[in-house]
Amino acid sequence: MNGLQGAPERKFHATGTLEVQDGVIAGYASRFGLRDQGGDVVLPGAYGASLGRLGGRRVKMLWQHDAGEPIGVWDEVREDGTGLFVKGRILPQVARGREAIALLDAGAIDGLSIGYRTLRAERDAKGRQLAELDLWEVSLVTFPMQVEARVQAKSEDHGWRHVAAILRGAAAEIAAR
Repeated sequence: MNGLQGAPERKFHATGTLEVQDGVIAGYASRFGLRDQGGDVVLPGAYGASLGRLGGRRVKMLWQHDAGEPIGVWDEVREDGTGLFVKGRILPQVARGREAIALLDAGAIDGLSIGYRTLRAERDAKGRQLAELDLWEVSLVTFPMQVEARVQAKSEDHGWRHVAAILRGAAAEIAAR
């Protein structure tokens, strides 16, 4: 593998759905072995070293990759045989978090994207094989790179409308204090 080390990148990753239940969002921010619209394929093990270097710190949950717009916390970020699994909470105490909840509830946004720096990759005829990434953040975004990277509800009863109603209620309680 050659270095191909470079500037920070943002990858509107693909690949799976983000499920919602009881105020917690969970799903895959990245899946291994699938070529995205930019031609990149993330290889198994690409996140392992980066996650190991966190030393108790959290991967950031941002709004549209804006470092000035954290909207929640990822309580769990791990690599498994499928890809990069994330589980976390959008915080209704944060103004942009409340906006994100409203936009998710309306179906105006529904994508996931990773922010990272490539540490090791190899080029092929169609793009890059990403072998090691330095993961910085996972964002909720308007336009994911892969069509399949969407926020989806598990069911009508535990979908975003249900979760958004709970979070709006919590936000109203906070505002009333």
